[in-house]
Amino acid sequence: MSKFWSPFVESLQPYVPGEQPKEGEFIKLNSNESPFPAAPAVVAAIKAAADGALQLYPPAESEELRQVVADYYGIEAAQVFVGNGSDEALGHAFNALFRHPGKKLVFPDLSYSFYPVYAGLYEIDFATMPVTEDYRINIDDYCALDPAEVSSIIFPNPNAPTSVALGLDEIERLLKAQPNILVAVDEAYVDFGAETAIRLIKDYANLIVFQTLSKSRSLAGLRVGFAFAQADLIQALTRVKNSFNSYPIDRLAQAGAIAAFQADDYFQETRQKIIRWRDELSADLKALGFEVLPSSANFLFVTHPAHDAEALALALRERKILVRHFKTERCAPYLRITIGLKEACDALVKALNDYFSATDTK
Repeated sequence: MSKFWSPFVESLQPYVPGEQPKEGEFIKLNSNESPFPAAPAVVAAIKAAADGALQLYPPAESEELRQVVADYYGIEAAQVFVGNGSDEALGHAFNALFRHPGKKLVFPDLSYSFYPVYAGLYEIDFATMPVTEDYRINIDDYCALDPAEVSSIIFPNPNAPTSVALGLDEIERLLKAQPNILVAVDEAYVDFGAETAIRLIKDYANLIVFQTLSKSRSLAGLRVGFAFAQADLIQALTRVKNSFNSYPIDRLAQAGAIAAFQADDYFQETRQKIIRWRDELSADLKALGFEVLPSSANFLFVTHPAHDAEALALALRERKILVRHFKTERCAPYLRITIGLKEACDALVKALNDYFSATDTK
């Protein structure tokens, strides 16, 4: 700690991303990245955008990109906010929409670990709501919250790290039950088996939805994400953005993101392969004795009754396969496993088989 730090910095608990190995050849099944490269049309668009215009600032409000995305989802461009990754869009929402002195932000106790980080950064009082014994979000718990005490609710759908999704009818039930509480739905993994809540925006002023191009559109390295809401909520995010960094999305990112939405055939083909490989891997792991939560994401959340999860993660790492283990109490028995290419999933199953065979003979 430096004497020049602002006092609150020492108390922050920063987000810890999945390991990005700097040495050796690893099969990376720990960061929920897509196993596919970006669509060829995206790469071509980025190369074209780099030709002769990088000396100019990009369009500050990403007008063309916002219109392309709005057309894709059947909404208005004024209902779309573009962020430098969905994490930035989320950060602006925490700052612009969730900071209400005397009221709490509420999210599941098993959820995206950036939420408490942002709450700490923006000094937002928060409370967590336990997921059920089978790791589901119980909407009844949120419907019972007191709007005099709670300003906002946020949860991923599908949830992370559990992979379990809520039906759109459950989300709409919450919106109806809590018209005076803002409901934020983080849809980073929605394209792998859940239904987006974007179509509910026109009917519910208390809804904001977040998405990213990092997962299903293979653009984690580009950093483009979105918020969707009625125009007055989007205006709040824009005011914060323009008070912080008025040019957050560069020319290359805007061009690549536009091309990603236009390359819909590639998007549909690759996400369907991931869904199929996820279901196949789930069956293979169950055959090895794992308990696998029902996944609507590009990862599985699994536990084995006879093997410690942390020990399994270390054993797999020794075999050059990375999976994610969280040490918090309710997550500790589980591993989160990203769906890779078919050969990567097969390598994981083989490594586990080999490990079980070796340990069972001791």
